[in-house]
Amino acid sequence: MIGIYLCDDDDAVRHQIQTALEWKICMENYDMQVVCSSASAQELLDAVEDGAGSIYFLDVELKDKAWDGFRLGQELRRRDPHGTLVYITSYGSLAWRTFQYHLEAFDYIVKKAGQTGASAARCLEEAYDRLMSERQDQAVIFTLRTGEVVRHIPLQDILFFETASAPHHLLLHTLNSRMDFLGSLGELESRLGDRFIRIHRAYLAAADKIDTVDYKHSRLWIGGHECLISRAGKMQLRKILGGGPVVL
Repeated sequence: MIGIYLCDDDDAVRHQIQTALEWKICMENYDMQVVCSSASAQELLDAVEDGAGSIYFLDVELKDKAWDGFRLGQELRRRDPHGTLVYITSYGSLAWRTFQYHLEAFDYIVKKAGQTGASAARCLEEAYDRLMSERQDQAVIFTLRTGEVVRHIPLQDILFFETASAPHHLLLHTLNSRMDFLGSLGELESRLGDRFIRIHRAYLAAADKIDTVDYKHSRLWIGGHECLISRAGKMQLRKILGGGPVVL
């Protein structure tokens, strides 16, 4: 399910947008839910699930000493690099500042009496269509952000993912490289399907790249790398791989 988060300190506008979004979700039967609708940036941040690929509708002109919409967008982009940012503003001329903050906003909604909710619903439809298209593309390509750089890695080149020492960070391994990025193994496991096996709480391995499995010592080798196997991982390997790799 795709989570939707809304932050606007104008109660009337926020209610109008939330109602329009929930109506659109219901009418189109989208696998989405408004998780948080708040006037408080901190309340929204407290509700956010890191790395979930959610959709955020953010008021630019928040009356908050600590946050405006752009700073809030920066923090959300740090926590959820694949999230979709939509800005709500009374001044369309502020759109250029998204480039200043490197935010890659999906769209801008300019507040207009009686039209803001409908604009948000149309924007949600476009965001949903894009996300569905991206998920289909991910059958072939994996996209990640390292710092300010977006990389597109063919799935066939990926050996495995593992948790990094820094919180909420993962390492992606190919034969010739290792890349650090923000993410969650649980979310990747759901997103990538049966092509990758959760062999351990710290490892997600490409099923067709595994060279050798040592069930006795709870280890496997993939592209020259040694990885741990948990008890649940052994069950998954036996179920999915059968007699594929050399088993000791």
